[in-house]
Amino acid sequence: MTNNQLQITGSRHQDERGIITYNNDFDASQIKRIYTIENHSIEFVRGWQGHKIEQRWFAAMKGSFDISVIKIDDFEQPSKDLTIQKYLLTDDVLTYLHVPSGCITAIQAKEDGSKLLVLADYGLGEINDEYRFDLDYFDK
Repeated sequence: MTNNQLQITGSRHQDERGIITYNNDFDASQIKRIYTIENHSIEFVRGWQGHKIEQRWFAAMKGSFDISVIKIDDFEQPSKDLTIQKYLLTDDVLTYLHVPSGCITAIQAKEDGSKLLVLADYGLGEINDEYRFDLDYFDK
């Protein structure tokens, strides 16, 4: 996994009318569910959580987020030394982070009041595909 494979970079336009952030390269045809995440503090890390089958897309709607991603080798007992990829999403452009199936994430807001948009390709309850691991499980 590299940044180029996972990030779909958005853009921004500003004129006398205001600001538009957009992403004309994002294909939303697979999306079945949309929700937002607002962590209760910038110290809190939401994770590790992910899916073997479902894929997700993240975009910062307000503020900024650090999102860590791990490609899991075995969902029943993953290796503890897997590579952690880190990404920063900000609300200045509408960049999407694509997290493919087989990955887990840890999400931390970097500013108070940050809001993260999450898109998923399965409806709520459509499949039983949620995996969680303790935050310190992958600590190196």
